[in-house]
Parts: sequence; structure tokens; C-alpha cells
Amino acid sequence: MTTRFAPCPSLLLALIFAPPLLAQQGEDPPPGDEAPASEPTPASEPAPAPVEPGQPAPLLVATGDEEDVETVLVTGSKIEQQPKEITQSVRVVEQSAWEQYATLPFNLSLLLQNEPGQFVNPLSRNDANWGSIGGLGPSYSSYLIDGLPVDAFVEGMSLDPWALERVEQQRGPASVMYGNFYGMDFAGNQSPLAGITQFVTKDFIDRTRTRLLVGGGSWGTAHLRAYHQLRSGNLHAFLGGSFERSDYTDYGSAGSWLHILQSPRYEKVRLYGRATWFFDRRDHRLSLMFHHTDHHGQVGRPNRDFDHSYNLADLAYRNHLGRSLELRARAGVRLHERRWGEDNYPDLSLREHGGVEQQVVPADLSLVWRHLGESTLTFGLDGQAVWYRTYSEPSGRRTTGNEARALSGGVYAEEKLALSDWVLRAGGRLNYLRADYEVIAGTVPGLDHQGWTRVLWSAGVRYNGLSAVSPYLNAGSSFMAPSAKAVGGTLQASDEGVPGKNGQLPNPDLRPQSGMGFDAGVDTRFLPGLRLGVRGFLYLVDDVIVDNVVSQDPSQTRSVNAGDMIAFGAELAAEYALGRRLEVFANATYTKSRIGNSLDADQDGADTPFVPRFAINAGASVHLPWELSLSPRVNVTGAYSDSSSKSNHREFGPYFTVSLKAEKIVSYPGCDLAIGLDLENLTDNRYEMPWQFRNPGFYALATLEIRI
Repeated sequence: MTTRFAPCPSLLLALIFAPPLLAQQGEDPPPGDEAPASEPTPASEPAPAPVEPGQPAPLLVATGDEEDVETVLVTGSKIEQQPKEITQSVRVVEQSAWEQYATLPFNLSLLLQNEPGQFVNPLSRNDANWGSIGGLGPSYSSYLIDGLPVDAFVEGMSLDPWALERVEQQRGPASVMYGNFYGMDFAGNQSPLAGITQFVTKDFIDRTRTRLLVGGGSWGTAHLRAYHQLRSGNLHAFLGGSFERSDYTDYGSAGSWLHILQSPRYEKVRLYGRATWFFDRRDHRLSLMFHHTDHHGQVGRPNRDFDHSYNLADLAYRNHLGRSLELRARAGVRLHERRWGEDNYPDLSLREHGGVEQQVVPADLSLVWRHLGESTLTFGLDGQAVWYRTYSEPSGRRTTGNEARALSGGVYAEEKLALSDWVLRAGGRLNYLRADYEVIAGTVPGLDHQGWTRVLWSAGVRYNGLSAVSPYLNAGSSFMAPSAKAVGGTLQASDEGVPGKNGQLPNPDLRPQSGMGFDAGVDTRFLPGLRLGVRGFLYLVDDVIVDNVVSQDPSQTRSVNAGDMIAFGAELAAEYALGRRLEVFANATYTKSRIGNSLDADQDGADTPFVPRFAINAGASVHLPWELSLSPRVNVTGAYSDSSSKSNHREFGPYFTVSLKAEKIVSYPGCDLAIGLDLENLTDNRYEMPWQFRNPGFYALATLEIRI
């Protein structure tokens, strides 16, 4: 048990002047490490609202000491609830858990790599995640941060894990309270058909805390990280930042279009923070959160530089209106700017620069009425405004390739009835989307706008009347329009097959896709410390849009309507905690996902791209004497393909990776020193991935961190 004293300046100096040979670890203290009982509670701490009939209960805090204490969730109904009150399957990854993984994630999707049904597949440290969930491609799961949508591809690469408190993943047909993300970059729009992943930042600060870290490892990688949280009166805030640089290594397969000739160096700088003002109680507050990332470097040749900037800001307000009505209002902005160079390979002279600019403004206003005990009626409206532009700069003159705008809006209502041991849920949403195409593939299009209006529904049930078994069932519908990038591409139609023209070909004939999803499962808890879960799922999608590989070199893709898609499978997950010394987990997922297209024999019966046939994850966290911990992990991925074309596709896998994290805690008066060693891909498995990428192989990272 660590006792808090004055800060330790000698360790601070040691960390500041240590060589960059280290990086990462958890904010949460070891089990049982809490403020001394004699330490008075600051008078400035906002007191929880008194519990009255019809009022919400005070927030629970999961200590890990009691088997019946469960983490509070907000994804299920936009208010705090326990898992048993939500009909969907929800998994929570706390910061203390993901910081036991080897290496600090360069992509937020890696925080979910050990979860069932989740295939995580970032192509490199400089590229987005092209994975899948529940047998569906990367566009069928929405990402949120504190209740507002973000781009799963962009924010996955840019957000810093130290800015987060936990991750909540709600799997299965999602609630209608969350709409699509209407982005236009990468794979475009994202629908919550297969689930929702919410990244939750910290609003209530329990005490002042500081973390400082240096780290370094393979490929000249260096990390510098800092985080500080505080509270002053009713103000609770945190501020953090990080710097990462690396010479990296060749991540292209032999003879690939990437043609990496030298170290693909990069630097990434992040700055983030959040301030929350509590008014008269904890459930009445106003908060502002921001995050900025600069990511620049070159991808292995002199004139293939890149310079990306990602900015995010969110404003949120929460208050109770009377005894049983709660208001939550949120609005934000996402500003994405990506710019890169192209050369005339094998002539390494500069050909041109290209870029993408995207601005997304989401907003959500919801009211939650608590009634009949724990029952809730949630209703509200949300919307997004999107602006998107691609450009090229041959000879220094900027030319617009695509320019589009979109405006979406939705109204929703969902009733959750808690009747004795039953939880019954039903809701609906009216969705509207209008997309305006000003420039497509460099020209003014004949079709200058499209609009869609759809009614969506969702329903579910959970039964909690059995002592150790909790069955549930859910169903829902979805709708997803084609994005401007899918319609207009990043290349001209005439660029097909032209050497050096890497990117996406246009397809102005794309149709929107709609889907339905079903899942059923059982959560069990037969023994103290043991949790078992079984879930089956089925998804049906009409006019499914997939990204097909048209050419390997040049690397070109095209979005197409591939007919109908059916995906079904099952997940089995187990977790066991033996006191404070040992935690183990294992899960397995089997998936069958196929395209059906009676008009195209080349696609009829083809596998859905980016969906592995099986996935197995297992690991343990062993807490040894002398404050030493070991955390091994094994991830196994089954075979998957990169295209819905049976004649023109490549198959990848199966493969596996093994990682290990070791950490030693040395306690000093006033602070702890954490010494860590992360070993990633211990077997040096350099497996191939789509678009001629490959895993870079074994990676080692040493870390030194002070926690005050």
C-alpha cells in the first residue's frame, strides 16, 4: 500500500534526464491503494445529490474488492446504469486493464484487440484500422467519445489513450438513440448495426495526480508523455500531452507498391484536456474537452512525405429538471486535414501533393424520464453537418478532386421498462440525410444531390430472475448511404491501371444499403470471480457496399454494391479473477459472412472482405511478490480476404501473435516509480495484410514512469 507524502523531486529529475528508453502504464493505483482514511475530503468536492423517490442513485465506483460491485455504464441509455439494466451485451475495458497490454496503442482500436467478435487490423502506425466486428466490415460499428460520434478511422489514429478513463463496447444491434457517423474520408459513413464503441473521458477528479513517462525501443522509437489532473473548488480538470517519434521499419511486403527504400520516419505530437464545472451537485455540470494531434513524416521515399492534423472539441451540459427528468446536451467539432506527397517512382522526383479536408459538427440533445422505479423513457434529437474536399497540387497549383456537403438529422425515442426481473426495451428513430455533390472526380456531376429518409427500430429483452444466469435478446435495423469518397473516389476513372496512381476509383452508381441484426446470449456467474458469456448473432444487409481491390500495383480499390450479405456466428468469453494475484481471460469467435449476388457470378457466394472465419484471444495478469507483474497475451486470427470478387482477391491468415508486458513498481515517499518492459510479437511473425502491407515484426519497448 502506497502512502502519499510530498512529491519526490529527485525522481522527477531522474525521469527528465533519463534517455528515451521507456513508455507507459496505468493511472489507477494497485488494488487496495487508496487515500488514507485520515485524509479529509476536500470541502470543494461537490456532494452527490440525495437519493429520493424518482431520483437517480448516486454513482457507484467499481473497487474490485466486492464481487457484486459492477462498473457503471452510460452507453445503454445515455445515463448511468449497471450492466444488468441493459438488454445488449456490453463489455468494459478499464484503463488499468489496457495498460497491461504490451506497448502503448498507436491506434485506439488496439484497446479492443482482446475482445470477442472484434478483428483489429491497423495496417501500420501511420494507417487506419481495417478490421471488422460481428462478421461485418469496418463501417458497421460506430465510435463515440462521451456520447458524440467520431470517425472510427481518423480518431482511432489520433486520440491519445491517456485521455480516456475507460472504453464501453455495446455489441449487437445498437440502440436507435445513436445515429450513423456521416463521414466521407476513408471508408466513409459508419453505422451502429454491429455495435457501438464509446470512449469515456474523466469528468470527476478524485484527487490531484501526475504521471510522467519516458520510453524507447526498437526502430529508434521514443515516447515522452505527461498527464496532470486537479480540482479547485467546483472545477475538475486534466491536461496531458505526448511526443512520439520513430525511424520505424519496412511494413510493405516484398515487391509491394509501397517500395519502401529507407526508414519511414514519423513524429506524432498530441495535446488534450478537459475541464468540468460542477454547479450545486454532481449531476449538474458543464464540461469542455479538446484534443489536438499533429502527425508528420515520410513513408519510405524522399518525396512521399505526409503532414496530418486532427482537431476535436466537445461541449457538454447535464442537469436534472425536477425530480425525475434529466437533460443532456452535447455539441462538438472534428477538423481533419491530411496532406501527402506522391513521386514519379522509380524516378524519385516529386509529382504532386494531395490532400483531404473534412469538417464534422455533431450535436445531440436528449431527455431521460425516470419512472416506475428503474424504468426510463429517453427521447431527443441529433444531427451532423459535414463538409469534405479532396485536392491535388500538380506544379503547385491546387485542383479540387471532390467536394461535398452533407446534413443529417434524427429524432428518436426509446422506452426501457424494468418490471421485476425483466428489462424490456423498444425504440424508434426517424433519420434524414441530404448529400450535396459540388465536384465529383474533378467535374461538376450530373447528379448534384441525393436525399434519404428512413425509419429505424430497435428492441430487446433481458431476464435477471435467475441467480447466476442472465439471458438476453435484441433486434434492430440500420441504414447507411454511400459516402462522397465512395461515389467520387480519390482518382479519376481514367486512372484505372495507370502506374503510380494509387487510391480509390470512383463509382457514381452506388446505392444505399440497409440492414437488420439479431443477437441472443447468456451472461453467467456461477462462481465468485468467474464470468462466462455466450452470444450468437445474425446480420442481414441489402445492397452491401464493399471496397474491392481492383489492382495490387498500382494499389487501387473501388466501392461497389455487392448484393446481399449474411453474417452469423457465435462468441464464447470467460474471465476469472483469483483474488488480487491472478486474472485470466479467454474468448473465441466463429463467423460465417457471405455475399449473395445473383447478377454477378464472380461475387455470388464470396466471403465478406476483412472478416476472419475465427478469432481466439487469451491472456493473464499475474501479480507476483515484490510488486512485480507479468501480463502475457495471445491473439489468433483466422483466414480472411480483401475483396468480394472470387476471381480477383487475396486471402490472408491464419496467423497468431504473442506479447508480454512486465512491470516492476518501486515505491518512494510521495510517489511510485514504474519500470516496464513491453515485448510485442515475440515470434517475429511478419504476416501479410491487405494492400501489400505486412506486420513489421518483433518490437521491444522499455518504459520508466513516475506516478505522483
